Amino acid sequence: MSMTAPSPIASPAVAPWSPDSWRDCPIRQVPNYPDPARLAAVEDKLRRYPPLVFAGEARRLRAALAQAAEGRAFVLLGGDCAESYTDFTANILRDTFRVLLQMAVVLTFGASVPVVKLGRMAGQYAKPRSSDTETVNGVSLPSYRGDIINGPEFTPEARIPDPARMELGYFQAAAKLNLLRAFASGGYADLHEVHRWNLGFVERSPLAARYRDLSARIDETLAFMAACGMTSATTRDLRETDFYVAHEALLLPYEQALTRIDSTTGDWYDCSAHFIWIGDRTRQLDGAHVEFLRGVNNPIGMKVGPSQEPDDLLRIIDRLNPANDPGRLTLISRMGADKVAAKLAPLVRAVARAGHKVVWVCDPMHGNTISTAANVKTRSFDAILAEVRGFLDVLAAEGVPAGGVHAEMTGQDVTECVGGAHRLTEADLGARYETFCDPRLNAEQSLELAFLVAEGLKRRRDTGQTAPSIAAQ
Repeated sequence: MSMTAPSPIASPAVAPWSPDSWRDCPIRQVPNYPDPARLAAVEDKLRRYPPLVFAGEARRLRAALAQAAEGRAFVLLGGDCAESYTDFTANILRDTFRVLLQMAVVLTFGASVPVVKLGRMAGQYAKPRSSDTETVNGVSLPSYRGDIINGPEFTPEARIPDPARMELGYFQAAAKLNLLRAFASGGYADLHEVHRWNLGFVERSPLAARYRDLSARIDETLAFMAACGMTSATTRDLRETDFYVAHEALLLPYEQALTRIDSTTGDWYDCSAHFIWIGDRTRQLDGAHVEFLRGVNNPIGMKVGPSQEPDDLLRIIDRLNPANDPGRLTLISRMGADKVAAKLAPLVRAVARAGHKVVWVCDPMHGNTISTAANVKTRSFDAILAEVRGFLDVLAAEGVPAGGVHAEMTGQDVTECVGGAHRLTEADLGARYETFCDPRLNAEQSLELAFLVAEGLKRRRDTGQTAPSIAAQ
């Protein structure tokens, strides 16, 4: 990739863009680094490092997301709430990748379209926080903002933002991407093997009878394909897959340092990930995060919460995707199960009437976080499923394609979310509650969600329904 600067991106309505123009804008969720010179030195070092992803990969993803905007693909975005530097092992990465593949298989069958696979991996190291400080037993310290900024330990030393953590994040992301590419192209993603894993999940589930029919239909489809000569040995798409990484572009010094010019097009790309998004707390029209993302040519996303107003959303869309290119912008709804019907419909309607070509994805996690009597954060599987159901019904009622589902999940057998087929309760949370931030679906709950969504999508196809209802458990 060339480092020769192209002409700045300009618009009649806004000032010219450059990779550092965000520094002149109001910014939220920014860490207070005590040594600016040390921060600048780390940024300068990162600018000289190779890109983590390539512009051509980001363009392929953008083309796939354009299909999702038209209802010809379905997006699965999943992974950790916040990746931990201490969980830097091949097994943890492999297990989450495997569950995402398993979910994608059943969703492909249910939706009858390709599934675009995105992992919150190799860069999801920073997290926005509702408060700048955290108080424990009367002691207040700066909040933990993710391993790329400070440490989770409740000590004054750990909570000091340290720019050296950005360099460690870069190298861990590079190693993870190397392994993910090997998994995706080296035979681990073989469709027959993934289906065999799903059969094992079905037999373990208390709802085995319910899921067995869908699994049997997938089995029949694979057998028919093999009879036609389409096997893993003869067909690349049965043994390999396209897999992309994504994270919230929260820590802008890191994102800017990894922004490069594509030598084939002269366009700027944020080479820290294929897909980056703006959070619900940092989506201000005049804010630094909107300013930065408007100038990079990656496919980008934006979280849309219940406080979002239609007119403001339309102005942000105009800023982020002025050419109205399909696949450029994904809107990730995170309303909460009790708000999705009332809050989402006016936004979907306004965007559709304005003619904007966006992908609508449901994040049923962030609006459904609750605290137990013991002050432990958790999420209810039933609420998560209810929000997905409400999302799909709103999109169908408005005549807009439902673009996909987002889940904070892990391939580990954690106990952080209550409910699901195994009926985890608040009493079970202490068994393996391992997250430093938000609660995640475990492997079994993640697959259960995929099967239930696939059931609803398939029922819609089979009956010609306009609204993809998902039967309650």
